[in-house]
Amino acid sequence: MISVYDLKSRFQDLLRPLCKSLADKGVTANQVTITALVLSALYGVLLCLNIPLLWIFLPVFLFVRMGLNAIDGMLAREHNMKSRLGMALNELGDIVSDTALFIPFIFYAPEAIWAVGVFILVAALSEFCGVLAFMMSGERRYDGPMGKSDRAAVTGVLGFLIGLGISLQGVLGWIFVLLTILCVWSCINRLRSALEE
Repeated sequence: MISVYDLKSRFQDLLRPLCKSLADKGVTANQVTITALVLSALYGVLLCLNIPLLWIFLPVFLFVRMGLNAIDGMLAREHNMKSRLGMALNELGDIVSDTALFIPFIFYAPEAIWAVGVFILVAALSEFCGVLAFMMSGERRYDGPMGKSDRAAVTGVLGFLIGLGISLQGVLGWIFVLLTILCVWSCINRLRSALEE
């Protein structure tokens, strides 16, 4: 199944000039990672207030966050900024940022609390499986169909619809059940790929 992650190389090509400019100015990969984490946490807190305009701009924010995530990776790889601290910040930052941006869906639809909660747990587990794959085969796996970029795309669309005033409260729980199943599928694909290495 096609994943948004498959577009990553083209996205990185567009960001490479900006990445070089940041590196020339002394900006580090870890600084970008922490910035993305702090901004995600703040935006998540604000989303809990259920302000329509913030929901409408969720896709834009998630796009910016993906850009920051891509930039920190390029700074690390292409500008000699790799570090063990950076790897830890990157992995933990993704999970914390995702959690901060998914929790507001519970405030929008409290009846979907269990579905959203399980989704958050399994989404984190899928990232753990990607890291576990690295321990098994030496390669970090990002296999879909519901990787980080895919989760951002889907939740961004949901947020946009909520911001427009389209009621999803009756179906949001079922949507997150489906997303959870896709996350489980991603876990299986990541571990299977690692075992086949």
